[in-house]
Order: sequence, then C-alpha cells, then structure tokens
Amino acid sequence: MSRPIGAASWPVAMLSALRALPRTVWLLGCVSLLNDAASDLVYPLLPLYLATLPGAGAQALGLIEGCAEAVASLLKLASGVLADRHGSARPWVIGGYGLAALTRPLIALASGWPMVLALRVGDRIGKGLRSSPRDALLARSVAPAQRGLAFGVHRAMDNAGAVAGPLLAAALLGLGVPLRELFLWTALPGALTLWLIWRVPETPVIAAPASTAPAPAAGAPLPPALRRYLAIYALFSLGNASNLFLLWRAHELGLADAALPLLWALVSAVAMLGSAPLSGLSDRIGRRRLIAGGWTLFALVYALLGWPGLPPAGLWPLAALMGLHLAATEGTAKALVTDLAPAADLGRAFGWYHLISGLCLLPASWLTGTLWAAHGAPLACAWAGGCALLAATLLAFTKH
Repeated sequence: MSRPIGAASWPVAMLSALRALPRTVWLLGCVSLLNDAASDLVYPLLPLYLATLPGAGAQALGLIEGCAEAVASLLKLASGVLADRHGSARPWVIGGYGLAALTRPLIALASGWPMVLALRVGDRIGKGLRSSPRDALLARSVAPAQRGLAFGVHRAMDNAGAVAGPLLAAALLGLGVPLRELFLWTALPGALTLWLIWRVPETPVIAAPASTAPAPAAGAPLPPALRRYLAIYALFSLGNASNLFLLWRAHELGLADAALPLLWALVSAVAMLGSAPLSGLSDRIGRRRLIAGGWTLFALVYALLGWPGLPPAGLWPLAALMGLHLAATEGTAKALVTDLAPAADLGRAFGWYHLISGLCLLPASWLTGTLWAAHGAPLACAWAGGCALLAATLLAFTKH
C-alpha cells in the first residue's frame, strides 16, 4: 500500500506522476479537449435554441437528450464487445469522433425540434461508437496504480474543452453572431479532432490483469462485484437527468442569456481543475468513498436547485459544486470499473457501464421534464437528489 503524501511534497509527487503517464493518455486527452470544445460551444445554448422552435419546451428537451443518450449507450455496449473480440479499439475511436465532427454543425439547419432530435442522435451515435473502445484503450495503457490519475487527466482535458466551448460561445454572442451560426463554428475544432485522432496508436495490454479472478470465457457473466456496482450506478443514473436542466433552471430564474454559457463554463472549469487530483486521490484512499461523497454532493446541489427562494446569484456556487461532484466521480467511476473487470473484457465492461448510464438517462430526463412541467422545479429536483442520496448510501455500505 502506498504511503500517504505530505502536504509539502504533494505537488512534486503529482507532477512526477503526471510525467510518468504514457503518451496515449495525453493524445486521447487532447482529442477529447478539441471534441468537447466543439460540443460545448453549442450544448449550453440548446435550451435557448429550442425555445425559438415551434412546440419545444422542457418535455422536448428531456426527450431529445434522453433519446440521444439512450441510442448512444446501446452502441457503446456493441462497440465495446466488438473491440474486445477483434482486439482493436482504434478504428472505433476514429469512426466515432469522425461522425460527431460531421453531424454537429448541421444543427444550424434545423427548422423544428424533431430535426434537432435526429441530429443529436447522429452526434451521439458517434459517441456510442468511440466511448467504450476509447476507455478500454486508455485503461490498458497504464499500470493499476495509475488508473485513477489517468482517467482523471482525461476528464480534466475533456472538461478543459467544455470550458473553452462556452467561453467562445459567450464571446461570439457578445459580438452579435446569430444563434444558428454558432453551430457552424463547431466544424473547426471538429476538423482538428480528426487530424489528431489518427495519431493515437493501438495500445497493447501492458497492465496487470484488472482482476485477480481467472479470466472468464467469452460471453461469461461479468464478476458479481462489478454487477453490484453497476446496479447501484443505475439507481444514481435514474435521477441524473441531462445537465441542461441546470441551465433551464437558470433561464427560469431570470439569468441573462449571455450568462448561460458562462455558468456552464464554471461547471466545467471546476471539474477540469479537480478531476486529476481527486481521481488520483482515489488511487490511495479507495474509489467507493470518493464516489459516494460525490453523489451526496450531487443530492445537495439538486436540493438547493429546487429551492423556490433560490436567487439567480445562488446559481454560481451551485454550478461550482456541480463541477466538484463531476471531478470526484467521473474519472473515479471509470477507474472502479477497470478495477472490477477482467483485463480482456474491459470493452464489454465499459459498454455495460455506458449502456446503463444512457438507458437510465432517457427515463431520468423524461421524468424530470414531466415533473418539472407539471409540478415545477422543487419536485423534479427532489427526485434527482433522492436517487443520488440512496445510491451513495448503498455504495458506502457495499464493500464487495
């Protein structure tokens, strides 16, 4: 077991650990940075864009995001299984990022919310093709003691793109660029993503087996500990609706339209700064404790988000807390999947992880949107927070 790092030596140890990460981690991080800069250039503006289209509202927003992620998640399982079977993840990663780069700018041509739905599904198909093979590629490129840090660095760079995108959107809006034209700007970082992804090598299995259990036969059930963790994660996901509801709430409370991208940039900035150190911390103190704490923080954020007396200024600290929740959980949750899955089955394990997340997002987003439209924000936010708190409790008391 690693010895605790003193406060004075922590920065030096962190810098040394970052330098020890292989080239694949940094290349995939740069790809995610560029891709998310394109995605988050327009993502926080979708509620505003939908408000200009006939028949769109909170329910349409929930349906669009839920369907898009559900379709993506089905493909995440299939692509993960096929990447394991053929021993090659790189083609799936290239194809997935390429499809997203081609479809995202076409949202500028949408004349109604069904067309936005179709294009968002197309964009998420690309995510479905790439996510599980990419995560397996990343997991296999590092040693077990580097897993939390590697996924944390990847999430940090991903969130760096999520900061750059909204800031660019805010700047363009400030210059008077029409809302539709903003979608066309995603073509530039999309092209850079395609150029860079070709330079990511196929990573051989160099890490020790992810589990001490014997490798299962093809098609064998996943290990019981992993199945229990995925079941608890599904419970959390049933309350984890699209993050666009945070922006929808901000719009309801009267936050200026130009401030919405900045609010989302704050979420991503905190997640960017916290992902590497917090996920790296999970390599030392354990994954479950950190994830349970992050889910509890999520429950607190949604409890305050649904408070009827919440002033618009209160959205900013809530956005920062949401970013802290993401920093503590996103990379750590994937590292825990790697810990519990057999090394040769990482693609399938990540496929199930992503499948559960996406399939639960559809009922979570639809139910949140329906509760919001019928009863307002307090009840919808109470549902989200309740699921997170129950999941955190179960994870904390489920050791194996």
